[in-house]
Amino acid sequence: MTRVYVSAVMPISLEQAWRVLRDFNGLPDYHPFFAKSYIEDGKPADQVGCVRHFHDHDGNAIREELLSLSDREHLCCYRILDAPALPVRGYVSEMRLKPITTSGHCFGEWWAEFEVDDADHDDVVQRVGDTFRLAFEGAAERAS
Repeated sequence: MTRVYVSAVMPISLEQAWRVLRDFNGLPDYHPFFAKSYIEDGKPADQVGCVRHFHDHDGNAIREELLSLSDREHLCCYRILDAPALPVRGYVSEMRLKPITTSGHCFGEWWAEFEVDDADHDDVVQRVGDTFRLAFEGAAERAS
């Protein structure tokens, strides 16, 4: 099992960060990798079990299912259902935010666990890590 973990301090409040990152359908609004997204079957983007279907700028599609979303704990957990351009199996990811009380900023952590073939390991780990890092950067920019 491979685990990718990224953390960041964002120069925005927890509330500001959560407003951006809790939107399961909002990736194209703040992430440079993604071009468009929709929630299948017209379900709300915060309904556990909803499936987001999004595309990167090269046209590659990814489908992910929302497993949990907690406004109390400021966390989101999801799994990949289908990602032909990302050779992973059993991919589950979680993002969590916490306040930094001394500065008023927000600490974010995002991780994923998955199986990947050895030949693809380094490339996939880099891509997943970059995805998480850029999400935090984009959320901070969008919220400020």
